Amino acid sequence: MNSLSSSPTPSISRSMSLSATLRVSSFLRHNLFLAPSRASALRRNVSHLRFLSSSPSHRTVHHPVKARRGGGQEDDSGPGNGSLMAVVKDGTGDGRDGRVLPFELHKEAMDSYMAYALSVLLGRALPDVRDGLKPVHRRILYAMHELGLSSRKPFKKCARVVGEVLGKFHPHGDNAVYDSMVRMAQDFSLRFPLIQGHGNFGSIDADPPAAMRYTECRLEALTEAILLADLEQDTVDFVPNFDNSQKEPSLLPARLPTLLLNGSSGIAVGMATNIPPHNLGELVDVLCALIRNPEASLQELLEYMPGPDFPTGGLIMGNLGILAAYRTGRGRIVVRGKADIELLDSKTKRSAVIIKEVPYQTNKSSLVEKIAELVESKTLEGINDIRDESDRSGMRVVIELKRGADPSIVLNNLYRLTALQSSFNCNMVGILDGQPKQMGLKELLQAFLEFRCSVVERRARYKLSQAQDRRHIVEGIVVGLDNLDRVIDIIKDAKGNAAASAGLKEEFNLSDKQADAVLDISLRRLNLLERKKFVDESASLMEQISKLTELLSSQKNILQLIEREALELKNKFSSPRRSILDDSDGGLLEDIDIIPNEEMLLAFSEKGYVKRMKPSTFNLQNRGTIGKSVGKLRVNDAMSDFIVCRSHDHVLYFSDRGIVYSAYAYKIPESSRTAAGTPLIQIISLSEGERITSIVPVSEFAEDQFLVMLTVNGYIKKVSLNYFSAIRSTGIIAIQLVPGDELKWVRCCTNDDLVAMASQNGMVILSSCDIIRALSRNTRGAIAMRLKEGDKMASMDIIPAPRHTDLDKTAEDSISYDKGGSGPWLLFISENGYGKRVPLSSFKQSPLNRVGLIGYKFSSEDRLVAVFVVGFSLTEDGESDEQVVLVSQSGTVNRIKVRDISIQSRYASGVILMRLEHAGKIQSASLISASAEEAAELLPGMQSEEATTNAGTAEGISMAS
Repeated sequence: MNSLSSSPTPSISRSMSLSATLRVSSFLRHNLFLAPSRASALRRNVSHLRFLSSSPSHRTVHHPVKARRGGGQEDDSGPGNGSLMAVVKDGTGDGRDGRVLPFELHKEAMDSYMAYALSVLLGRALPDVRDGLKPVHRRILYAMHELGLSSRKPFKKCARVVGEVLGKFHPHGDNAVYDSMVRMAQDFSLRFPLIQGHGNFGSIDADPPAAMRYTECRLEALTEAILLADLEQDTVDFVPNFDNSQKEPSLLPARLPTLLLNGSSGIAVGMATNIPPHNLGELVDVLCALIRNPEASLQELLEYMPGPDFPTGGLIMGNLGILAAYRTGRGRIVVRGKADIELLDSKTKRSAVIIKEVPYQTNKSSLVEKIAELVESKTLEGINDIRDESDRSGMRVVIELKRGADPSIVLNNLYRLTALQSSFNCNMVGILDGQPKQMGLKELLQAFLEFRCSVVERRARYKLSQAQDRRHIVEGIVVGLDNLDRVIDIIKDAKGNAAASAGLKEEFNLSDKQADAVLDISLRRLNLLERKKFVDESASLMEQISKLTELLSSQKNILQLIEREALELKNKFSSPRRSILDDSDGGLLEDIDIIPNEEMLLAFSEKGYVKRMKPSTFNLQNRGTIGKSVGKLRVNDAMSDFIVCRSHDHVLYFSDRGIVYSAYAYKIPESSRTAAGTPLIQIISLSEGERITSIVPVSEFAEDQFLVMLTVNGYIKKVSLNYFSAIRSTGIIAIQLVPGDELKWVRCCTNDDLVAMASQNGMVILSSCDIIRALSRNTRGAIAMRLKEGDKMASMDIIPAPRHTDLDKTAEDSISYDKGGSGPWLLFISENGYGKRVPLSSFKQSPLNRVGLIGYKFSSEDRLVAVFVVGFSLTEDGESDEQVVLVSQSGTVNRIKVRDISIQSRYASGVILMRLEHAGKIQSASLISASAEEAAELLPGMQSEEATTNAGTAEGISMAS
């Protein structure tokens, strides 16, 4: 409806207005891409909105409209069901009524709104696919071109350019035009700026530019070469401006796809566009590749242009978002700022995170403020100070860290909590053939090539026409010079210019243009030298015409010319890539990325409870003391294992049924020493009645590493560690067990290591890991030791290759049982709390499936709990600086030095290590090794670089350093 009647009529209710608005919005969502007939009809209605008055004699007459009921009476009670009848008067004033047009309000509102929406789409918000520019940008560049502001001319005030644009081409606000001009001059907004600015044009901190009366501008050389080079050669159509007083180009004859070169962003009615910028050299390469092979696949095109290239640099994480955007026109690209870690003070080991680049369209000052807010609210920890040291030489934001803070963890938290990592949501929508369309990479390039072919063809036809016209004139001049005397006579005898022209045409069969050209020749050009110049020009024009004709005869020739011109632009204007492509991941930060890789203690109970504690929980104690409780245990529960690992380690859980499960160490909740712990079933998917018997922390799944598995009944096998790098949540089979057998011990080893195995009766076998055949997971293994009746395996430990020496010599030649003897030793621990050290040289290497040698002679009420190989870490006096942690069945923990345990023979009964009058028996034992310096500095915190070896009666664990 154009207007309501001037007579008093009820206003339309709010509910009806809202309903009409909802219907229009719903229609827009489902009709974003219009059919050609519908779009063309709406475009005809848009002409008035664009102020194009091709017929200025007509003005739109707003006719009064009255709302009537179906009976023809005026509606005084409201709009009813929304059906209206419009009484249209002719506006002549003679009282005659016009036609009565019945229509519905929501349909009229929909048509009017769609006309407005299309006007916004075509005239403001969306760029054209062919030259990659919005109307305001195109008009600014054309106005500067008309003003002669080339890259070789002096700068001119921006206010002069803005006035030119407003007065001739763009009847909108001056701020809108100036803001668009400023953005085209910012090197942090466009990958290749189109305007060269002089003065304050804003900053990456969102500082506003200076007023247009202070700043100056001119065109960049790249803009002239890519967008304006062929503008005067009839390459594009010119249309009337808003008041029909001048002509403006509907497009600029772009030589490269500017839409991909600098990208674009805009919000229209019902749709938006967001296209990333790209590198000029890569863009030329992919364009040439498509010219050579029009059937090239997307993967082949990505070899030439692997992704966007943002003006602010940064790291592009992953390629899945790039693939989606290039394939469908819509995708999500994760961009990280570039940051380095610098050591500020080598003595205090204080470091800093240095931010050198931020993601595209990120406000640096807002980023610094956000980091400060997070530090103040204690959401972001480990930061001591923030300074912005950016200057003309580049960006530099210094984030000083606190002493002891992990720089990688702080940096990952910055990625997760701030705009240092952000997403660029690609929505590659542009105007193609007068309609908005979402396109992928190949479709965009093909649309540009089609446009560029038409530009080159029109330019060639224009040059051909000019050359033919000029050659026609030159031929006439040469004819005149060849008959100079006769030409002079005709001119002398003629009564006027018309008679002279007619005489020349009749005498020499010349055309009007040729006769006029002969008459315009000055006397100084009648010599022989000038004649030769005209003859040479004629030959040159003939050659040019031949080339242009050949060019127009084949589409292949046109494409080859496009490729040559693009390569010339690459050689002249290309620059190195700024954004780095990182294919490692998609920028997704997991929990492990923000958790420090710290040392931790894991305590396990027989009933399947586990808890994670800090290493400083237990202090160092002397041999023979009672110890400190590991915490509250449930009824009839006992401590099973006690190991040391790091937060990022994969913890492999082996059950008594031969199944292995995996979970990160940090998945176990941290708790205090007195807490009861968390059920393992909440961390891994255990079956009913299944018990975890061995736990192996793994930092890295190396190719030369193996897992040695030993069962209670003495079966042993070796499996490559790589087989356990990917374990499903329900677990996988680690070993096949015979009925009645259980998997008890699993250790990590290499082929050069030695394995020491002991039974509960104290029998020991020392063998090489190399003789154990490597098998797959779903196998049983070989017999490790011949067990006597009633005897079972008690423990297993690994002797690393760099540590073991020649063990073939006899014990009598080298054993020294005094305290000053040198290692390595076998450390034996019994159920009743006794222990001893026996030199490793007392045992010879032997093959598997043997009875073994006596290592400990027990009483009838005692048996072996664990065996460790000690003496790998020695002090200056040749003694061991390792420590052993003993855990009783009631949960009491005692930690003592290995050097305090006596060195005895294989047949000795040992010394008491832990008094167990009220604590039952020893349930498990763990070995911790640390250097003397670290022990002196960090104990009792146990925060040194420790490696553990753990073992127990039923669920013993061991991990060699």
